[in-house]
Amino acid sequence: MAVVVHGPSEIAALRRAGRVAAQTLAHVGAQLRAGMTTADIDALVRADTRARGATPSQLGYNGFPAAVCTSRNEVVCHGIPSTKVRLDAGDIVNVDVTSELAGFHGDTSITFAIGEPPADAMRVLAAAQACLAAAIAVVRPGARLGDIGAAIVAEATRRACTVVEEFCGHGIGRKMHMPPQVSHVGRAGTGLRLAPGMCFTIEPMITLGRPRVVVLADGWTAVTADGSPSAQFEHTVLVTEGAVEVLTSLDPHA
Repeated sequence: MAVVVHGPSEIAALRRAGRVAAQTLAHVGAQLRAGMTTADIDALVRADTRARGATPSQLGYNGFPAAVCTSRNEVVCHGIPSTKVRLDAGDIVNVDVTSELAGFHGDTSITFAIGEPPADAMRVLAAAQACLAAAIAVVRPGARLGDIGAAIVAEATRRACTVVEEFCGHGIGRKMHMPPQVSHVGRAGTGLRLAPGMCFTIEPMITLGRPRVVVLADGWTAVTADGSPSAQFEHTVLVTEGAVEVLTSLDPHA
């Protein structure tokens, strides 16, 4: 399947879907606290998504049983919400929201600090946020996909962190996952040349330890093999004539 270049009406729909996902994530993030279960997070996402006239894209996707991914501490991604997983003071937890609105999808995630996590957890959280910012900064017409991965690796290395290689970003539009795959490791000047109208996610997963991950018996939950903390931040971005538009930012200047 070829990489889709979205037209004006599709871009308008993507903007709306991205904003809804961002609003739901902000709403949920403001309510996180120690003592909540990750199932409570799922309930908040379902209710807020519905209130905004959207549906959770993740629910039922390839059998995924929840409306949101909740990835705590050593969980790299795809954590399944559970009544048995409770947030404790000092945890970090990634909340990954994807919303479908009028047939288009918006996808975004933030790793939140619960209380005051230890210094190593805060270091990897800050590194993941900086890696996403560094990647977005290189997106422009004529850039290459490899530039994105190269920027992430350079920022992670500068912060003495490592990049998880098993998972990647993806094109997004009328489907939640579309071409291209957006690797978080790469060589500058290589790969697909970016053009206005392309829309995709960038979602680097960063760890303090070795980058190897293990998928648990549920077939979804990916954890660091060495038990080190992991963090992730994600935005849906649109390549524009000027450079890049972050569709899942609530900052009007982003």
